[in-house]
Amino acid sequence: MAVVRIPALFQPLAGGATMVRASGATLLDVIDDLERQHPGFRDRLIENGAIRSEVIIAIGSDEAAGLAAPVGEEDEVHLLPAIAGGR
Repeated sequence: MAVVRIPALFQPLAGGATMVRASGATLLDVIDDLERQHPGFRDRLIENGAIRSEVIIAIGSDEAAGLAAPVGEEDEVHLLPAIAGGR
């Protein structure tokens, strides 16, 4: 199972957990398993069949190209909410 790293913004959805194990061959599969375990993640991560524009998802150290991106059993999936700001 892949390890999904949960940032502080999303930890309330995961009961405060900083990481969750989720299974799946693709990023969409992993998100669906994450949703099964902790409802609410899918809506925060996916919009109109694609990764939401305000979220970056990395598999290992590479940004996921899309929901069909392959995820290995030993991969780490990082959920990174976009940071906005400035003047």
